[in-house]
Amino acid sequence: MNQSRPLLFGVLLIMAAGILLATQDGGSRYLSGIYPLVMVIWARYLSQSLLMVLIFAPRMGLRILHTRRPWLQLARGVSLVAVSLLFIGGLHYIPQAEATAVIFLAPLMLTLYSALTGERIGRGQWISLACSLLGVLVIVRPGGALFTPAVLLPFFAAICFAAYQLITRRLSGTDHAVSSNFLSSLVGTLLLGLLLPWFWETPSAPMALRMLGLGALAMVAHLLLTHALRNVSAAALAPFTYLNIVFAGLVGWLMFEQVPDLPAMLGMAIIIASGCGLALASRR
Repeated sequence: MNQSRPLLFGVLLIMAAGILLATQDGGSRYLSGIYPLVMVIWARYLSQSLLMVLIFAPRMGLRILHTRRPWLQLARGVSLVAVSLLFIGGLHYIPQAEATAVIFLAPLMLTLYSALTGERIGRGQWISLACSLLGVLVIVRPGGALFTPAVLLPFFAAICFAAYQLITRRLSGTDHAVSSNFLSSLVGTLLLGLLLPWFWETPSAPMALRMLGLGALAMVAHLLLTHALRNVSAAALAPFTYLNIVFAGLVGWLMFEQVPDLPAMLGMAIIIASGCGLALASRR
């Protein structure tokens, strides 16, 4: 009974984080329809960076900037910026639930990379990988409305997200998680800040607060994820992260009246099932 309580608490935290991240994606898609995408994503990273300084700097001081592998941290930050731009840009053409399902190919791409680098991959993991690709084909279905070049945006976002996860795995043994998250946020702020003069449009006060609020949502979501992983293993929680696809569907319906059709729901169900199967196979 005592062992089930941390797991239940971890699952609840994962679900709360998923709802916040889906809301952030929906808010970014809405605001980037009014203001330039670069500006919206920059404001999110700026807000997140400032919040992390306020929360962690009093305790960590300059250690929040410490890294033993600066080039990997730079690559991690660039990968995350690419994920943000590609995914949010894709939401203007692909419904949120379907785009989120496609980006959840990232863990499976990471498995494929592991196989290419010589790591032993079990039969169950290969089956999960094949099923996930089948799920994407069911969602975009050649000849269907989503079978356009725009579907490549979340697909490339998934590739960048897989790279981000791979780099995060390598950094986990040398750098503090707070430092890694802060440095990635700082890279995003500085990198997009260089582009900002070409995309700046002065927002109204309410819109500026909404943009900054996106960073607050991301910050709280990552804190919830970190807290969940303190007491429960990532392998145990991995299947529940696929609920993010469901949350994305709810946000897409509530904010944009986007309702996936039956084939899209089937494809998302296949991806969720294959992802959960991969998590369980990896755990064993």
